Amino acid sequence: MPLYQMLCISTHFKEYKQIKQLVTQTCTHIMNNGGVVRKIDSKGLHALPQRMKRQAGIQSYGDYWMLHFDTSPRTIQSLNKIMRQDPMVLRWTILKLGAKVEDLALEGRKTIHGEEFTVASVT
Repeated sequence: MPLYQMLCISTHFKEYKQIKQLVTQTCTHIMNNGGVVRKIDSKGLHALPQRMKRQAGIQSYGDYWMLHFDTSPRTIQSLNKIMRQDPMVLRWTILKLGAKVEDLALEGRKTIHGEEFTVASVT
C-alpha cells in the first residue's frame, strides 16, 4: 500500500469536538478500508493566507492538521469524496510519499520517525 500524507484546513470552532469528529471519521474510513493510520498531527489555529469560502461561510482562520497513512488508491478516491462533501473542510491535499516505505528509505527520502522527519540511511 502506498504511503500518503494529508494536510487539511478545517473551519475553526471554539470547542474542538467538531474537529475531533472529523479526524475520527477520516481515520475510521481509512482503517475500515484496510488502511493504516501512522500519525495524526495538529498544527493548531492559523490565520488563512486568504479568506476562504465553503458551505459554512467565509472564514479568516482555520485549524490545520496532518495525517500520515497507508491505504489503497481506491480509498483515496472515496476519502476525497468525503472531504468534498463535509462543510467543515475548507481545503485539503493528499500527497503520495511513496509506494512502499522501503522505497522511501532506499531513495534517501525523508521518512516518518518519531516526532521529526529524519533521512533514513541504508547500510
